[in-house]
Amino acid sequence: MTAPVLAGVPDNVCIVMMSAVGDAVHVLPVINALKRANPRTRITWILQPGPAALVRGHRSVDEIVVFDRARGFRAFTDVASAMSKRRFDLVINLQVYFKAGIVTASTHAPIKLGFDRARARDMNWLFTNRKIPAHAIQHVQDQYFEFLTALGVSPEPVEWDLGPWPKERQWQRDFVASIDRPIASIVVATSKPEKDWLPERWAEVSDALHENFGMQVVLVGGRTARELNAERIVLERTTYKPRSELGSGLRNLVSILDASALVLSPDTGPLHMSIALNRPTISLMGYTNPKRTGPYRRFHDLIIDAYGEPGENYPITMENRPGRMKRIETRHVLEKVQLWRDRYARRAGT
Repeated sequence: MTAPVLAGVPDNVCIVMMSAVGDAVHVLPVINALKRANPRTRITWILQPGPAALVRGHRSVDEIVVFDRARGFRAFTDVASAMSKRRFDLVINLQVYFKAGIVTASTHAPIKLGFDRARARDMNWLFTNRKIPAHAIQHVQDQYFEFLTALGVSPEPVEWDLGPWPKERQWQRDFVASIDRPIASIVVATSKPEKDWLPERWAEVSDALHENFGMQVVLVGGRTARELNAERIVLERTTYKPRSELGSGLRNLVSILDASALVLSPDTGPLHMSIALNRPTISLMGYTNPKRTGPYRRFHDLIIDAYGEPGENYPITMENRPGRMKRIETRHVLEKVQLWRDRYARRAGT
C-alpha cells in the first residue's frame, strides 16, 4: 500500500474545486471525512458562485473564496489577491483543467496534491507537487475519495449533510403545507442540451404522475433559456398543470427535493443532490456514462440507461454518446415510476 502523503490531516486545508453543482455535492463527503479525521481542520474552498450558494453555511466549510468566471481574467486576479493573505498546510486540487492549475499556483502551501499525470489534463500536473497514485477511471465520487486514501483517511461513512438545515425547516414546512399530494419533482433541463430529455415527453409523464399515481408534479431547476423553454412546453401540453419552482434557489431546492416522494432527473446537479438526500430518484442517462456520473450507490434500479446498447457491458469511461437521450420513451419512465411505487412508495407509506 502506498504511504500516505501526510501523517494525518493538517489544520489548514484549501480545496480547489470550482466546477458545477454536482461536483460540489461530490466534494461534501470528502470535506466531512477530513473534519472527522481532524475536527480542528479549517477548510477553505475555492469555487464558483452557483455551487457556493449551495454549500455556504455547511458545517464543514469554514471559508469560501469565490472564483467568478463571469469576470474573465479578473476572476484569477481576485483569487490571487485573496490567496496572497492566506497560508495553508495542504492544497487539494480536485480538478484537472488548466484554470484550476492557475488557481492552485496562486495558493501557498508546502504540499499541493493533485491527480496523477495520466488523468491531469491541460498540464494540470504542472501545478501540484504531490500526486495521488494512478488509478483506472471510476465513479466521480470514488475518484474524489482517492484523495482521502492518499491522506490515510477513510471516506466511510459517506456523509453529505446537505440539509435542509434547521433555519430552512420552516420554509420547507410552509412549502409542503401548500400541496395536498405526494410531490414528484421533475428536473426539466441540464447545463448541456445533449443531456436534456424532450420537454413534450416530460409533459406526458407529468400528466400520468398526476392522473395515474396521484402526485403533484413540481418543476425544478434554474431559469436559463433552455429551462424556461422546457417549462413553457410542459405547461402548454399538460392537462394537469404542474407547479413550477424554477429559480427558487439552490437552498430552497434542497428543501423541495428533500420533501419529494420521488425525483425524476437527467444527469445534472439536482440528481446528485437528491441522491445525497436519499430521495428515490429516477435517473435518465444517455449522453454520459451512468457508471461514472450516475447516482452514487443508491437507486440503481431506477436508472433508465440509454447510454449502453441492450445487454452491453460497457466500461467506465469519460466517453459521451450524443443523441441517446431521445431513445428514452415516456413508457420507460412510467415503468420506473411503477417500480418506485411497488418497491419504495409502499414501504414508505406514500
